[in-house]
Amino acid sequence: MALELKHFEKVKDGKYLKNYEITYTNKAGKEKKYEIVSRRELTSSEDLGTAPSGVSIVATCDDRMLLLHEFRMGVNRTIYNLCAGMLEEGESVEECIARELYEETGLRVRNIRKILPPSFAAVAISDTSTYIAFAEVEGDFSDHSSENEQIEAAFYSKEEVKELLETQSFSSRAQMAAYFFAYYGF
Repeated sequence: MALELKHFEKVKDGKYLKNYEITYTNKAGKEKKYEIVSRRELTSSEDLGTAPSGVSIVATCDDRMLLLHEFRMGVNRTIYNLCAGMLEEGESVEECIARELYEETGLRVRNIRKILPPSFAAVAISDTSTYIAFAEVEGDFSDHSSENEQIEAAFYSKEEVKELLETQSFSSRAQMAAYFFAYYGF
């Protein structure tokens, strides 16, 4: 027997996240409940995973990779991460890349090499999907982030990234991008 979704209901409406409870029948035929969050207002189960909400930027300048060292409330610590952010209403992916890059680092986009199709960020708990962009960037660092963000942006050489990978905490996407940069130099 295949898993079958039976009921879908919003249980909490937060400022940034909406909580939903999904009732489904498992492969043994038993009814189970599952909780998820979404950044979007979902009206039915058909809405799950249908609209990307943001972008993560794998940025380089010459032979160095941009990494953010930022405090993340969800883990109560500072980690290494990619420059990233949410799409604003009516904004193109390219406009979002330029805006987020500037807000979090002060840098400008020199060239967008590739924007991958949206991928899911946390499939166990959310329908959130984001674009992954590969960009060459330029400029000088300056902080234009909100007062609610603590971000230190810097460029790192392949050798520095290798060291960080062995000694520091990363988001999973940033860790994967950093590994491929350090060892394969995309």
